Amino acid sequence: MLSVDLRSLTLPVGIVRIFEFILTCICFSLVASVGSVSVNTSYWAWCMFTWCFCCFMTLLILILEFTMFNVKVPISWDDFTTAFAMLATLMLLAASIIYPAIFTCPTCIRQICASVLSWLCLGLYAVEVWLTHRRPGEISGFLSTVSGLLKILETFVACIIFTSLHPTKSPGLQWCIAVYSLCFIFALLIILLTIGRVVSVFPVPFDTVATIYNILAAVMYMTAVVIWPLYAFEKNPRPIDCHFCSWDKLVVVTFMTAINVIVYICDAAYSIKLVFFTQHE
Repeated sequence: MLSVDLRSLTLPVGIVRIFEFILTCICFSLVASVGSVSVNTSYWAWCMFTWCFCCFMTLLILILEFTMFNVKVPISWDDFTTAFAMLATLMLLAASIIYPAIFTCPTCIRQICASVLSWLCLGLYAVEVWLTHRRPGEISGFLSTVSGLLKILETFVACIIFTSLHPTKSPGLQWCIAVYSLCFIFALLIILLTIGRVVSVFPVPFDTVATIYNILAAVMYMTAVVIWPLYAFEKNPRPIDCHFCSWDKLVVVTFMTAINVIVYICDAAYSIKLVFFTQHE
């Protein structure tokens, strides 16, 4: 017999999620009715993906909690929902800046409405993160650590980098793309393994493996933060008529690489402190 939990829809976090679903649905519907443009399609696709992804995942969480199927899911549900809310907040922050900056104009009514709704959605997801964190016992493990928060930030920054990349034949730039891809895959894998509660099956301590990865990723990003601007801007001045052109995307990748190298260094330093110093005290 199917059991339902009406309380999941009447709690403050449930009400916030209902409004999140409605507003993200309206947001991507408005943008879809306008259509894409011939330039900067990767940024348009990122914004559309953000709104669709947030809408679908929020609806899925509402349904699973309402039908109480969430208790049967073999993952840390509190960690999963909080991780999604935090990631959605970051994704919507990027979309709320990118879309109005590139795709709106003073007479673009639907684009302006979509931009305003996107900022409202951002506020709602930020409220959800706050509501989740203020309740004791809601977050059981991974997201209660600094490393968990940094992992989410690392994956988000990598997504912004991917939306700004173009195919290249330069060996230096190809190395940087490989760095972005490998670090993204392993960071996402660590998040999924931890939330899925399968780290205990590892034959070696998972914290040690994650620390070694964090050190290697930090070193790899250090090479990328030097190599990318060196090869990307060599004999490549900014075009005079450039308005969010491919050259500007190179700047975005450079800036985001610099942010991620700082995040990875902090993650590596925290992991070293946690594994080699704190555990031995």
